[in-house]
Amino acid sequence: MNLAVFYEACTFDCLFCQNWHYRERSIRDRTHSAEELAGSVTASTSCICFFGGDPTCQLPHALAAARLARSRNEQTILRICWETNGSMSPDLLNEMMDLSLQSGGCVKFDLKAKNPNIHLALCGVSNSRTLENFASAAARIPERPQPPPLVASTLLVPGHIDAQEVGAIASFIAKLDPNIPYALLGFHGDFLMTDLPPTSWKQAESCLAAAQAAGLKRVRIGNVHILR
Repeated sequence: MNLAVFYEACTFDCLFCQNWHYRERSIRDRTHSAEELAGSVTASTSCICFFGGDPTCQLPHALAAARLARSRNEQTILRICWETNGSMSPDLLNEMMDLSLQSGGCVKFDLKAKNPNIHLALCGVSNSRTLENFASAAARIPERPQPPPLVASTLLVPGHIDAQEVGAIASFIAKLDPNIPYALLGFHGDFLMTDLPPTSWKQAESCLAAAQAAGLKRVRIGNVHILR
């Protein structure tokens, strides 16, 4: 079983956020200490996945809970995984990578865009820290190449994240390590972008071809049920 930990906060303000509902909810009576969270791990739990929102806002809490859970379950498989926009401090990223490398888990970066202007327009913040952190994480892959400790994904936003943009992201990844797994995810309208259509098969296939042409060896199209 997987223990999924959703943090209701984020360091980005993406126009297409698919988890925006947390902004309208109160967190009163729905908080858990690191001790309580670690206590949620059972004998059948083989993975803890921290996501959101984004775990970046609460990384000290997540790291403490992960360490407690690991120390209490040393004789079992308990992988530590993360899904993040990659905007955390480099020191905390290293701690995340340490836990994932030791446990057989991984860190998944959502690479929204390579072009800084597109990223700023869609997410409200710069992507410089994300790209720097991704490169730092990639440098640690030789410590445990398999299973892959670092993976990436990109949401194919119609009219914004096209084959040219995906090609630029893929080239960035391929220069670090062409074997990093990369998922291209179908988009559906949400939050402030409900006026856009779902990702088309044509867009997804052109982006797949661009990523492969950039040199990546492990690319796939995800969320295929969304494509039109």
